[in-house]
Amino acid sequence: MKRVYDWTGFYVGGHFGYGGGRLGDDSHPKPEQGVFLPHSPTGLIGGFQVGYNRQLANHLVLGVEADASFTSPTDEPALAPSPFNSTVDYVGTARGRVGYAFDRWMPYVTGGFAWGHGHIEVNDGSGAQLGRYQTGWTAGLGAEFAVSGNWTAKVEYDYVNLSAATYDLGRFDLPNARLAPGLHLAKIGLNYHFNDLPWAASGSQSATPRLPDSSDWNVHAQTTVIAQGYPSFRSPQAGANSLPGGGEVRETWTTTAFIGVRLWQGGEFYFNPELAQGFGLNGTLGLAGFPNGEAQKAGAAFPKIRPQRYYFKQTFGLGGEQEDVDDGPNQLAGKRDIDRITVIVGRFAIGDFFDNNTYAHDPRADFMNWALWSSAAYDFPADLPGYTRGAIVELNKKDWAVRAAFVQVPSEPNSDVLKFNTGGAVVEFEKRYAIAGEPGKLRLGVFGTQGVMGNYRQALAIESQDSAQDINTVMASIRHVNPKYGFYANLEQQIAPGIGVFGRVSWNDGQNETLSFTDIDRSLSGGVSIKGNPWGRPNDTVGIGGAINGLSAAHRDFLAAGGNGLLIGDGALNYSTERIFESYYALAIGNGLTFTADYQLIVNPAYNADRGPVSVFSGRLHAEF
Repeated sequence: MKRVYDWTGFYVGGHFGYGGGRLGDDSHPKPEQGVFLPHSPTGLIGGFQVGYNRQLANHLVLGVEADASFTSPTDEPALAPSPFNSTVDYVGTARGRVGYAFDRWMPYVTGGFAWGHGHIEVNDGSGAQLGRYQTGWTAGLGAEFAVSGNWTAKVEYDYVNLSAATYDLGRFDLPNARLAPGLHLAKIGLNYHFNDLPWAASGSQSATPRLPDSSDWNVHAQTTVIAQGYPSFRSPQAGANSLPGGGEVRETWTTTAFIGVRLWQGGEFYFNPELAQGFGLNGTLGLAGFPNGEAQKAGAAFPKIRPQRYYFKQTFGLGGEQEDVDDGPNQLAGKRDIDRITVIVGRFAIGDFFDNNTYAHDPRADFMNWALWSSAAYDFPADLPGYTRGAIVELNKKDWAVRAAFVQVPSEPNSDVLKFNTGGAVVEFEKRYAIAGEPGKLRLGVFGTQGVMGNYRQALAIESQDSAQDINTVMASIRHVNPKYGFYANLEQQIAPGIGVFGRVSWNDGQNETLSFTDIDRSLSGGVSIKGNPWGRPNDTVGIGGAINGLSAAHRDFLAAGGNGLLIGDGALNYSTERIFESYYALAIGNGLTFTADYQLIVNPAYNADRGPVSVFSGRLHAEF
């Protein structure tokens, strides 16, 4: 009996793609990131959709769909000089769809109402921005295909035309600007259909069917909102990068899709598009041990899309005993040899594979402070949101593993441009053991980086010859390829089921500028993690930890002379170690949903004994799908 796929039902999904077009004749659009594609007024795009289909007896499919597509961050190099620049922040549509079902695939046409938000930034040094919502229409076409389980995949093209908006720039002594977006958007997407019925036999009662599941691919997602604030604190003096003494409240939001595909035996590909919105406290400036582990990804009032991870993974089994691999984010279910060699090539975060720790490694789920979820003195190679490109090789045995990576580093401190003409390398040895039957792990890592950084002592020597010079200008003028090296040790130990302790110590030579992570040259951290079994809440977690951060003598002298680091710079420095205490309670609300209350006390913020202490209060809502 012939099997027939029925498209009827509700669905939700996400999409990713690339856009272009015009914003107006005199709009001076920002070049948004296209990564491997040319930059354009939108660059890469990504977002969400929700809809409903109704399949008729003649195989005609009628549907409605609403979606929102967000644009990329601004590309580098810097913009060409212009009186202002324009940007489209996002585009939304509410459309009808008409398709024809050829069993598991359906071509369709679509069209309807569109709206969006754009803004103009005036380049007069004031930072002024003028934003406005605009409405219009959209039309397009596409094709959708039932893949497996409840999932379908689609490709779609949409043209979006928004009505013109005129911006009065007279108060800036500029002529009026006209923004009239006409955008071409190409998308690929995945939809999850809400049904759990099997295939429907031809001629039987119509039902939206569910295809057989496949273990050769998976989709997971997360979303995390972190709100943080602090009251006023002692602040007799402040500099360009100081945390404001009057108090502040900020929030960040990220949403990530984790898509994995098995290509062949042992070969896998992973892709993680991510939307990020919001701001860290003071624009992620003022503390070396920064209290929000998501803050470096944010920095925009509207969500921005980035393809955070895309990498190939090849596992070569060496035979012998095997282990089960659970289905999870960036992990396909199956079996693998315990003795194996793994090669990874692409874009990833160093922390995905190095310096891991069961109890302190994920600011979305456990400790939020940078000095607790990472070996803080490891200035790991990364762009602004914390990712890099390169290769990793790992040899895994039953009781130990060794892994090494060679990756790109930013073109200069705090840059979003990754280069291969310089590079970073890290080697880590991991030992697994048991004490009194309780498992533990020790990880030892050594790292080295060649990057474009200024030398602290050299900048101080030049500035001392002419005190009228600004030391930050001097530092920028002497940047060239310099080395940085160091080590870390990372320990975790289960004490009893549901109770574990952890500790880290890290060090770098501290002679040259911080390139990627944060202004820490020595760090010691540790703490305890306790599951809620004793009080009948086994999925809850309590965490208590602390960290002490320090600087090299050269780094201290540079800051004391008025220098600015990557995140810190008070204009003067009464040096003392930065000390951090953090405690949190993660309350499991439901399946995959957790709310966390977090408190951090930071003594001597940015190593300055004249300021602080600072109390940071946080609330975090985290969901996994």
